[in-house]
Amino acid sequence: MKISQIKTFFRKIFFIFLTIISLNSSIVNAQRFPKPEFETDYTQPVMQVQQPRSDFMEYFDVFVLFVALSVVSWLVIKKRSRKGVFWVSVFSIIYFGFLREGCVCSVGSIQNIALALFNPAYQIPLTVIAFFALPLIFALLFGRVFCAGVCPLGAIQDFFVLRPIQIKPWLNKLLGLIPYIYFGLAVLYAVTQTDFIICRYDPFVGIFRFSAKISMFVLAAIFLLTSIFVARPYCRFFCPYGILLNLFSRVSKYHLTITPSKCIQCRLCENSCPFGAIDKPDEIKLPETRQQTVRRFVVFAAIIPALVFVGGWTGSQFHENLAKVNPKIQLAQEIYEMEKINQTDSLYVESIEVEAFKTSGKSVDELYAEADKILKQFYIGGWILGGFLGLVFGLTLASLSIYRYRKDYEPNKGTCLSCARCMDYCPVKEKEE
Repeated sequence: MKISQIKTFFRKIFFIFLTIISLNSSIVNAQRFPKPEFETDYTQPVMQVQQPRSDFMEYFDVFVLFVALSVVSWLVIKKRSRKGVFWVSVFSIIYFGFLREGCVCSVGSIQNIALALFNPAYQIPLTVIAFFALPLIFALLFGRVFCAGVCPLGAIQDFFVLRPIQIKPWLNKLLGLIPYIYFGLAVLYAVTQTDFIICRYDPFVGIFRFSAKISMFVLAAIFLLTSIFVARPYCRFFCPYGILLNLFSRVSKYHLTITPSKCIQCRLCENSCPFGAIDKPDEIKLPETRQQTVRRFVVFAAIIPALVFVGGWTGSQFHENLAKVNPKIQLAQEIYEMEKINQTDSLYVESIEVEAFKTSGKSVDELYAEADKILKQFYIGGWILGGFLGLVFGLTLASLSIYRYRKDYEPNKGTCLSCARCMDYCPVKEKEE
């Protein structure tokens, strides 16, 4: 049975899952409170509350993650088996996706780590640290093997890669800036204890849990349908964890290679990568003169700091807009507006948040003081976020002017997802020792 046939079978099963989930979501959303009154002796059943996962099972999840990463590394580096990576992907979707319901995930752990670094009162579980660190350690050694077949978010998109198109390099670079924005916002909102936006807007967790808002199902459907033509759009153009994996993978000691020995320039692998992660041989060009190299260095040495400053200043100017997502800022704003209107107006209805605040015993001045402190945090965070994005943009411009001369077809260590597809196109066999 070919992999394409297996993928078709799993797609049919998945669409059945989507139908069931949609029906289940409609039924759940149809329920309303208060509960209906019954004139009979009917009594409401006791609600079953799911107990927290035991410590043993949490550490077992870490063990499974370690084993899965090890197996994929062995399959990619040693066995050079695309089929093996595919079956690990199936396992990851079942275990880390549906059984574990997409949590704890390494992608979302960015927020836990950020909050723990800036808030000593937050006690981060060791298992969350392990889920954050293990894929990065393996990326440092073997490349992005986590993306290859362990991450359920990437694996579920991989099943929909049917007719992938190659994206223009300049557009690929431009879209590649989005994860940096997402990463910066996620860290900012986590540090200010505003929200965990990666978890809130994860497009696939709702599918794994068989429950989500209809808007999240639509978002997931958009990503999966887009995957038919643009392979793994979330992984390549949105995933904030991919930024870290990219950096660590660039210096990996062992990494996937298209050919096990010398490249024979057959060009069979040229368009085999649906992610555009294969660097092609560059034509021979005249080397730059020393004067040209120095001039380019001086230009970027002036441009990059300027972009960092402009970006930081721009980010600081939007700190109030960024802070509006914070619940305390919203509450303070609502109470401030409430004080401005006539409270005797019969049309005015207090929100649940305002009612809860009035019963908390806190004064309005204390709330305003807390809101002012949060605004200052966002002001500083706006500077840092804007400066970070300015630096990323400047380094991206600089990378476009740097040429690396290569003779063979090579995977780009940073963007290669180690899926092992390109290996099947290479006719070169591994030399027998």
